[in-house]
Amino acid sequence: MKFLKACFHITIITILTILTQTGGIVYIVALLINPKFLKRINSKISFLLRFLVLYSFISFVITPPLAKVFGRVALPVFSNNSVKPLNIMTCLLNRNYVTPQLKKSIESISEKMNKKYPNTVICYLDANFPFYNGYPLLPHLSHNDGKKLDLAFLYKDNTGKEVNKTAPSFMGYGVYEKPKGDEANTPQTCTEKGYWHYSILHKIVPQGNAGKFTFDEKRNRALINIIAKETATDKIFIEPHLKARMGLTSNKIKFHGCHAIRHDDHIHFEIR
Repeated sequence: MKFLKACFHITIITILTILTQTGGIVYIVALLINPKFLKRINSKISFLLRFLVLYSFISFVITPPLAKVFGRVALPVFSNNSVKPLNIMTCLLNRNYVTPQLKKSIESISEKMNKKYPNTVICYLDANFPFYNGYPLLPHLSHNDGKKLDLAFLYKDNTGKEVNKTAPSFMGYGVYEKPKGDEANTPQTCTEKGYWHYSILHKIVPQGNAGKFTFDEKRNRALINIIAKETATDKIFIEPHLKARMGLTSNKIKFHGCHAIRHDDHIHFEIR
């Protein structure tokens, strides 16, 4: 019985460490806290509550200043500026950390975008963890040095009205802007080459909202061009058919390869 209990805890610690980087350590600390110390608060306080309180304290109070030692800063979470997380879970899982230069770049991009299209909110998806270069941010292949950031596409609703802070997918990934009949179908080509995972998110992410949104070609073109003109920008990944459709010509816009997953649901960009 003790062996099974130990295996359970080890599994939870491993999963939390993979998902959040810090969650496994917090879980261990929560296990070590003697509930007797908390009897003045509530003698029946649950382990789950202990973990959540400790995790929240570490994530929002301890981690941000400590991350600076590792050259990382958190992207805005609750601020009123025009850079926000699409889903607050990105921040709760500590996946919103970047280098100071990347934060400066996305703020500059947002400022320029809002001069062209006022009130546009740029929503970020996954960035990086707060500590250590080389620590993987699964399932991404490259988000491990604070220099990469995924952004949600910009959309219109069914009436043609520009919308912000929302996307067809709750997580920003998995609802694709598919190739049209006369466009290069890279997803099909990659799948036929044996890269079965290339479109895997389509099978995992609910598609119920797909018909409620329209890809905002005009604003997305402007956003990507602004990112490309940013001095620090090194690479931008989107699907080839979207690059052709929007008439994008920057040599910074590249194909990410069939070994990755589709990029017709978000914009990936990275700095030098």
